Amino acid sequence: MNWNAMFFVNSILLGVGLAMDAFSASMANGLNEPDMKKRRMFVVAGVFAGFQAAMPMIGWICVHTVVQYFSALEKVVPWIALILLSYIGGKMLMDGIKNDCDECETAVLSIGALLMQGIATSIDALSVGFTIADYGLLMAVVCVLIISIVTFVICMTGLKIGKKVGTSLSGKANIFGGVILILIGIEIFITGLV
Repeated sequence: MNWNAMFFVNSILLGVGLAMDAFSASMANGLNEPDMKKRRMFVVAGVFAGFQAAMPMIGWICVHTVVQYFSALEKVVPWIALILLSYIGGKMLMDGIKNDCDECETAVLSIGALLMQGIATSIDALSVGFTIADYGLLMAVVCVLIISIVTFVICMTGLKIGKKVGTSLSGKANIFGGVILILIGIEIFITGLV
């Protein structure tokens, strides 16, 4: 692969495609926490961007080292994403059903839940390592940096949309956010099987 405009366009498009699950999760997080401060938004978007960059790079490394082991792991990726997102979404859903509106507004995303969301929404990006396998190390690093930047911008947008909508939904935000995460898990699972 050569350094040309098509390389950058492909990297941006990969970033957009990979960031859609993280966008939805970010929107759910914004719904869940409509009073989220800017600094926290940067952390949330940064976690998603970091995982979206790390997973393709791990995939690239696997292709260049232990590809036979990675192909066996590829079959369980949809299951892992489904389980993680269903767990997080189910917990949000149950919290939204149990709690009154005041508690729903003050619910804060824990770092553990955020990391699980980051893993669950980016685990399918491991397979992108196969698509960038013909890149040299420097090109692969540049590609995943572009993916990371695109993901960060898209997640910040999702958080802002979620916050805006979350304020108007108040007590229903946990329920709606939980349903979104469960649906993302189901979508990753179905796409992974097909």
